[in-house]
Amino acid sequence: MSSFRDRFAAGRGYLAACTLGLPADVTRDAVLGDLERWATGTASAADYSATLERARSHAATLLGVDAERVATGSQVSVFTGLAAASAPRDAEVLCIDGDFSSVVAPFLARSDLRVRHVPLSALADEVRPDTWMVSYSLVQSSTGEIADAPSVAEAARGVGARVLVDTTQATGWLPTTSLDADLIVCHAYKWLGAPRGAAFAAFSEGLADELTPYTAGWYSGADPWTSCYGPGLYLAEDATRFDVSPAWHAWAGAEAALEFAASLDPTEVHDHALGLANAFRGRLDLEAGDSAIVAWPDADGDDLAALTAAGITASGRAGRARVAFHLWNDGDDVDLAATTLGR
Repeated sequence: MSSFRDRFAAGRGYLAACTLGLPADVTRDAVLGDLERWATGTASAADYSATLERARSHAATLLGVDAERVATGSQVSVFTGLAAASAPRDAEVLCIDGDFSSVVAPFLARSDLRVRHVPLSALADEVRPDTWMVSYSLVQSSTGEIADAPSVAEAARGVGARVLVDTTQATGWLPTTSLDADLIVCHAYKWLGAPRGAAFAAFSEGLADELTPYTAGWYSGADPWTSCYGPGLYLAEDATRFDVSPAWHAWAGAEAALEFAASLDPTEVHDHALGLANAFRGRLDLEAGDSAIVAWPDADGDDLAALTAAGITASGRAGRARVAFHLWNDGDDVDLAATTLGR
């Protein structure tokens, strides 16, 4: 896996895939090529649409679903918002305490919903007969902890509850092709190394029939080029009716990024990232874990300041220092970070 380092222009000391991924060479070239075509007047809307459809197919591969189930957009919270807007009055939505706001805030914005927050470890056990939806991140942003997705799905199915899973901190290093969920949402700018502004979601047929496409626009029709004007409402029959007008330049890079990610052996990527993370945990006398994100208490920010002063790109979240290991990292990054912290 270390051979992939030469696919990235930078990477030494960059331990922040959980904040902002780095573009592979093909992604960088795609963005630069798009800029040149745009600047010279040779870019076209039809070409951008073809690019988006290729990206949709790659996203489907990464989520293990048919492309017809995938909608494209620009933000995870917009897809979550569709579920929130369509939830029945007084419905219960179960969330993880301290989860990322994109899978929580849209539900809280409705005062007539009951949003209940529980610890990650209790998520499956807290599903009740009156739970309408469980909405959670597969990998927690602040801690890197991984939810027990099969147990959550089993509990939800047992009472007829729907499941929304955000894989933004997972897809790209953790295989996400076998999730049992009604709505899987993902932004591609972290572990997938795409430009910000390219997000996608996979809808189950059952949930898609329940949701109202409040964001419908010209790109929500089966043929967007015949959906540009009123007075009629033109909606595709599949999940593409939840598409929003694509941010063309973002998707020019995202198509290349998703193709690159889909071409890799997911097990090899997972083992590489997790192996480096656990090597770093060992240097900090932390127990081995199951996440490529390593977070530890750093209330005063001293460890993060030391890493930053040494030229290492890391992050701090919720009173913790946080690092992440991905394709562009190797054992030298583990040693550099650990030595900087005196370990």
